[in-house]
Amino acid sequence: MKKKIIYILAVVLLIGAIFGYTYYQKIFGKTITKDVVLFVTNSDSLLDIQKEIENFSINPDSFLWVAAKKRISKVKHGRYLLKKGMSNNDLLNMLRSGRQTPFKLSFNNQDTLEKIAGRIAEQIEADSISLINSFRDLQFLSKNNLTNKSVLQIFIPNTYEFYWTVSPEKFRAKMLVSYKIFWNKNRLKKAKKLNLTKEEVTTLASIVQKETAQNSERPIVAGLYLNRLRKGWALQADPTIIYCVKEKKGQDFVVKRVLTIDLEIESPYNTYKYIGLPPALIAMPDISSIDAVLNAKKHNYMYMCASVEKLGYHTFAKSLIQHNRNADKYHQWMNKKKINR
Repeated sequence: MKKKIIYILAVVLLIGAIFGYTYYQKIFGKTITKDVVLFVTNSDSLLDIQKEIENFSINPDSFLWVAAKKRISKVKHGRYLLKKGMSNNDLLNMLRSGRQTPFKLSFNNQDTLEKIAGRIAEQIEADSISLINSFRDLQFLSKNNLTNKSVLQIFIPNTYEFYWTVSPEKFRAKMLVSYKIFWNKNRLKKAKKLNLTKEEVTTLASIVQKETAQNSERPIVAGLYLNRLRKGWALQADPTIIYCVKEKKGQDFVVKRVLTIDLEIESPYNTYKYIGLPPALIAMPDISSIDAVLNAKKHNYMYMCASVEKLGYHTFAKSLIQHNRNADKYHQWMNKKKINR
């Protein structure tokens, strides 16, 4: 009888140990099998999250059980970096507290506000429409002396750190702060030396950006346009004409060749008709284009034309006669290639 009681107690203890170990493992045991990013939207339920972690959890079914034990019915949305070996307890504590991991958000130069909004919306929770509405908020524009056109200048192409759940307003605010930091005393001093405001430098940089993709050429192109501004000449910048054409025909309209008729478009951005800089930037310039204007190369060039010998580059001229020769050569090349538009 005594041996039987001992045997029963041993079995009970063993069952208890197994039960306790299982209980412990469900809550504190290693569950996550690899480092992975988990996105939780505002509408996701715990069941949605359980389905999401099925591919990288040893026992995803225990997730809901542990959540019930911890009396967790709702977690905070966000972008979470899960580490290999995390337990259900670790995971649920992270989700309940909203302990997100910031990430690196980046964007390059974009032509329009719609395009930059789309690029950002690919990386954060907010959609492009809410971002555009934030960028075009009348109170924000008025307070910062911006317009629907010029607001594009506050976006300096770079890499920034954000939380995935950042609101459009907070994103906009960080862009404005970064813009002000970018325009430090040194850059403002250089702009003043050129007799330009930072807005005018950005506008000219946007033209330089569109004129050439070659970083080595940008200071030369910037210097040429500055020469024209100083002499009171029209810039006659083809990128501004392309901008005008796209304003009329849509951003997806392809312009491979500027036509004579395009030069007659009535627009303050038409630098063939109006002397000086256009009212605002025609695209988002990157840092190299802005600094190319601020550190423009000094020379006597007044004309430039796309090169046919070195595609992607330009030939520069000091006289109209020399320029006309270069232009004729380029037009003949365009005709030969049958590039009519």
